[in-house]
Amino acid sequence: MAPVPASPSDLDALAERIAGWLEELQADNPLIEAVDRDDTGVRRWFVRLAGEERDHTTVWLHLRQRTLYHETYVLPAPVDEPGRFYEHLLRRNMGLHGLAFAVGPEDAAYLVGEVPIEGLDRDRVDELLGMHHETVERCFRPALRLGFASLLSR
Repeated sequence: MAPVPASPSDLDALAERIAGWLEELQADNPLIEAVDRDDTGVRRWFVRLAGEERDHTTVWLHLRQRTLYHETYVLPAPVDEPGRFYEHLLRRNMGLHGLAFAVGPEDAAYLVGEVPIEGLDRDRVDELLGMHHETVERCFRPALRLGFASLLSR
């Protein structure tokens, strides 16, 4: 049975808690470079993480009626060997939990996931950010070498 959708006032209250958690996490974690809240009225945040393999990773958190959707833009559509590029990412999905590589707009590669808002807390938000960071750090270079070899060899 699907969870009951949260009311607008419940979502507003949870959005304020999420904003507070992100503020706390940024103060505690030097990898979190910035946290911005969408100012269009959408319950969405952009969390910029510092990396080594990729200079920065931005995780988008979007609060919905039943879930917290999270996504990261990983790479644009590949220039070289798209079949091998997408196969590589699909095979990587087998080792991921709570995240999956997906093809998004303009055939770009994304990491996406969704968790129920029921029981959502600061630790779970921190875990989601860590999962995105770890996965991008581990997968970015191999995917870059497959999909953009001709550009890297210049």
